Amino acid sequence: MGFPKLWADVCGQPLLARAIGEARAANPSELVVVVSEERVSEAAALAPDARVIAGGLRRRDSVAAGLASSSADWLAIHDAARALAPPELFKRGLDAAQATGAAVPGLPLKDTIKRVADSRVVATPARAEHVAVQTPQVFRRDVLERALALTDDDVTDEAALVEQLGVSVAVFTGDERAFKVTTPVDLALARALLST
Repeated sequence: MGFPKLWADVCGQPLLARAIGEARAANPSELVVVVSEERVSEAAALAPDARVIAGGLRRRDSVAAGLASSSADWLAIHDAARALAPPELFKRGLDAAQATGAAVPGLPLKDTIKRVADSRVVATPARAEHVAVQTPQVFRRDVLERALALTDDDVTDEAALVEQLGVSVAVFTGDERAFKVTTPVDLALARALLST
């Protein structure tokens, strides 16, 4: 968006503070907040009850840093740009992950998806076979540790690494409020939802 979106004001608080508040409301045994090195002190002021640490250059590096700072047996990896994700989403994730050690929230697709190459449609996957995946993604500690050790590749979500282990990743019902603030329109939507 051309600016650090997690620090954008959303009805009097930074977006990050909203995300921390929703995660805190899920009553976790511990709360680890991973931010860029230059924002550690600011984030610590927002969440004095959390362990605030510096992340890495890539998503997987930040997840690994958070994992190393945690002592929990179950971890909910959550993207703070999904600041309106309700606390019950964390609880549903933990319940769903019990069977296999890994679970992700998913929503049915609203749009038709096209696979494209060289500005041409190559295929139209069946919409009913796909979901839009959100966070929090919940993992048993040993599963996430093995997944991160498997490869140094970066991925857009940790479940992709867990899938490479051959671990079945459960899908539980996501929540439309857990949309990712990525564009100015998303930020305006977050503000509108929080002002009602």
